[in-house]
Order: sequence, then structure tokens, then C-alpha cells
Amino acid sequence: MSLFNSLFGNSSESDNKDTNQNGLNWNALTELKQLDAIVEESAEKPVVIFKHSTRCSISRMALKNFEREYNLEESEATPYFLDLLEHRDISSEIAQKFQVIHQSPQLLLIKNGKSVYDVSHSEIDAEALKSKVETLGN
Repeated sequence: MSLFNSLFGNSSESDNKDTNQNGLNWNALTELKQLDAIVEESAEKPVVIFKHSTRCSISRMALKNFEREYNLEESEATPYFLDLLEHRDISSEIAQKFQVIHQSPQLLLIKNGKSVYDVSHSEIDAEALKSKVETLGN
């Protein structure tokens, strides 16, 4: 494997799904109605949404770094994964519902039905997310 592929991944069709390497138990965000469930769930504990473009090397790198560093327990936050290319309608609804400007890649933290933290591109950092979740005090 070339250095470029090891850093950014191979863009072949089989690699476009970007599987998780560290066991992070993503919930696939594939239906608009899940956003209402996320709002409800966020009243009990924070919800993390990772919006990812499977064709973008920057998004792929941000995802891999995030997954490698992510260390929140399931009891602390529920992680959702959105494939932007497959579900553009959901991405648009996220922007409207949570009043955030669409970015890709993008990480949102939802608590009590509102986005309380959102970052994109190189600002996506699992440690910063953990700190933010801890300040919410579940």
C-alpha cells in the first residue's frame, strides 16, 4: 500500500464505506424520522452525529482520527453516523432542525434537542468532544 493510501485510504468502491477500526458502535443514521428520536434521546443523554462524505479524503482522515481517539462510553453519549452521499436529505434536515451550517465532515453534539457543539474539518477532535460531554454533566 502506498503512503498516500495509508494516510488517506484507498478510494476504491470497496473502501468507500469507511469501516470503524476501534470498535466504536456507530448507529447508522439512515431515515429522517430518526432525527425526532435523536431529539428525544438527547433529553436523557447527549447524542453525537458524525456527518461524513465517503468520497472525500479530508472527511475520511477526520473520521479515522476521530474513531481512533473516541473514548466515550455508551452511557455517556450515543454516536450516530451519517453517510452524506447516501442521505443528503437527512443532512439538509440536520442543518435546519439544529440550526447549524452544513459542513463535511462535521461533528454535532445534541443535548435537550439542540446542537450545543458543532465543529468541522480539522476541528473535529474526540478529546474536545469528551470534555464538552463532561461539562454537560449528563
